[in-house]
Amino acid sequence: MRSMASSVSPRGIAAIVGVGPALGRSIARKFAHEGYTVAILARDLGRLSRFAEEIAREEKGQVFAIRIDCSDSRSVREAFEGVLSLGFVEVLVYNAYQPVWHNNHPTNFTDIRVDAFEKSIAVSSVGAFHCAQQVLPGMVDRGRGTILFTGCSASLNGIAGYSELCCGKFALRALSQCLATEFQPLGVHVAHVIIHGIVASPRAPSTSRQQLLVREQQQQQQQSVGGEEGCMDPDSLAQTYWQLHTQDRTAWTQEIDLRPCNSRFI
Repeated sequence: MRSMASSVSPRGIAAIVGVGPALGRSIARKFAHEGYTVAILARDLGRLSRFAEEIAREEKGQVFAIRIDCSDSRSVREAFEGVLSLGFVEVLVYNAYQPVWHNNHPTNFTDIRVDAFEKSIAVSSVGAFHCAQQVLPGMVDRGRGTILFTGCSASLNGIAGYSELCCGKFALRALSQCLATEFQPLGVHVAHVIIHGIVASPRAPSTSRQQLLVREQQQQQQQSVGGEEGCMDPDSLAQTYWQLHTQDRTAWTQEIDLRPCNSRFI
């Protein structure tokens, strides 16, 4: 983890929970690019530290890597002790989820393990509850702040074979609505981002023109399949998270639905 003694941006802290190689990293990069000190949190501290160094180097900003296990309330408290030591958390993005144990293939309900079910709910919704509790007092005191939750198709529809994912994401959506009705009158913007589709790998700033052409061809081939096969650019998604944070208070979004242009509406 980078030194907590380093100077931080006067804009506040953007805490991104659930940072992997795609969406979480792109969101962190976007907020760093906009001048925020960024805290990125996930379970794999080794990989997280590499992301922090990469983003800090590319965006010339302050990025801190902090380990967190969103299914463990003690881990959440300890992680946010580190985050809050940096200063006021102005933005919380909760992007964590527990991959289903059957490797993204539906399975019979009776074959879903109880521990997998409980873990998914713990990460998708209980972890979000704990993280929000850590930052909301500071946001309310200052009368400003943004909390963004990442959802998916399973947030809206019960899907056969995915009970653990759907129940966790349903609960996260309910939490988002409850927090919005309670805290938006106090100046805290709470929004739920529903992502319908497969999130691709981000485009590296140093990518060559030839590599860009290859990547675009691959995306076109994937999108030509139609339906849910079209990939979503994580950098474009990150731009939407930034736009939600910067919305005028007279026109706040509580929920937004994002999908590739060739997606089937359900």
